[in-house]
Formats: sequence, structure tokens, C-alpha cells
Amino acid sequence: MPNSSVHNEIQKRLRTIEDEHDVKILLAVESGSRAWGFESKNSDYDARFIYVHPQDWYLSINIESQRDVIEYPIVDDIDINGWDLRKALQLLQKSNPGFVEWIQSPIVYEYKGSFHQKAKELLPKVYSLERGHYHYYHMAKSNFKQCLTKDYIPLKKYLYTLRALLSARWLELYQQPAPIEFARLCSILPNQISLKESLKQLVLQKKTNLELDLSPFIEPIHSFITQELLRAESVIINDIYSIKETEPLLSDLFRSVLTEVWS
Repeated sequence: MPNSSVHNEIQKRLRTIEDEHDVKILLAVESGSRAWGFESKNSDYDARFIYVHPQDWYLSINIESQRDVIEYPIVDDIDINGWDLRKALQLLQKSNPGFVEWIQSPIVYEYKGSFHQKAKELLPKVYSLERGHYHYYHMAKSNFKQCLTKDYIPLKKYLYTLRALLSARWLELYQQPAPIEFARLCSILPNQISLKESLKQLVLQKKTNLELDLSPFIEPIHSFITQELLRAESVIINDIYSIKETEPLLSDLFRSVLTEVWS
């Protein structure tokens, strides 16, 4: 969890954002390695937020040309940016992994109204398991490429690969969006003592070292990743996902949030 001074600074910046852009912050969370549970000593704070404009903003004839993100440069290790509500829900309709992880983050800086709870309740109804599995498998494959030709491997590449593979396996096993906490994902690891002990040490090393530090080749982890990539490649998930059917659900949420926040 972030310390109180960082938490207070993030909330202070959120108030500034509301004033500067005439918006209301619906949800602000931590994303990335701190939310996953394996941040390094010098990891940035990746604060992400969803905001909403006044109702008339969405009734403009040129809404499609309006900017729908708010971004700031990193200052004092705090990286803070956010998406407009309409953009966020459009991305949710596509099972965007970023937004899916934001609304499941265990570190919540603040929330307003019922948006956060309603979005979490809606998630399994609009999420595509097939798209999710495709994303996590290819993320794992891409990250693992950087672990194949080196004697020393970036700590985070091992962990990014494992997190993606375990998320893909979670979708297969439970037919629902994967949690973002790495410790929860590890509950589905095979019962191999050498693998679990190696992974425990890897996470400890990541949390006590710097972001770009390296790890030597770790045989139990390397072997598991290699086998799991081969297995996941042949997995086929066909869900009943339909953009046409999800649109009314997401539009209802959009309208209800606008009314709730600005009434």
C-alpha cells in the first residue's frame, strides 16, 4: 500500500485535475507492479483515474474530436493520468486489459458514487474470455522472448511473463476475468515445491532490488514458462461475447453515472 504522504499527494493532484478540467473523478486507483504486488524499491506510483465531464459536454456536435484523456508528466515518482468515462466504457466493451485491471485494483485512492461497484458487477457480463486469453498469451510470449538469449534476465520480465500466463490459465479454469494480484494468481500454480520456492525468492528479490536489476537463469521457472506457453498456444476459448448485446448495458451505466454525478 502507498504511504500516507503519497496517498495525500495523489488526492491533492486529483483535486487540481478536477478544477483545471471541470470534471469529476469517479475512480482513482494504482495500476502496474504496485497493484500486482511485486513493485521494486524505486517503482513509480502509477495512479490511474476515470473522470466525467458535465452532461452538456457529451451533447456537442464535435464530441468525436474532443480529447478524452488527461495526462501529466511524471513528478516525484508519481505517474498520473486518466480516461474520460465514455472512452473507458468503450474500452471495456472491447475487454481492454488496462481498464479491466483498473477496476479490479486492490489499491483504491478514492471513488465517487456507484460507478466503481456497478462497473465491477458489469465486468463478467461484458468481458470476452477469448480476447482476454489472446491478450495474455501473446503478452507472455512477447516478454519471454527477452528471457531466452541472455545469461542474466530482467527480474520484471520473468514476473511479467508469469503473470500473463497465470491470467490466461485463470480464464480457462474459472471462465471469468482474472484478478490482478499476483499472489492470487499463484494459487493455481501446479504443486511443485521447487517452482513455488523459486517464485517466492524471485518476488522477494524484485521487491528488495531496483526496477532494472537482473536475475540469473532460474531453471524451475524457465521450464514452467516454456511448458505453459506450449500448452496455452493450443487452448481454444469460444465465448458468447457480443458487442451488440453489451452496448445497452454500458450505455445504461454511462447515463446513470452522468445523472448521479451531476444532478
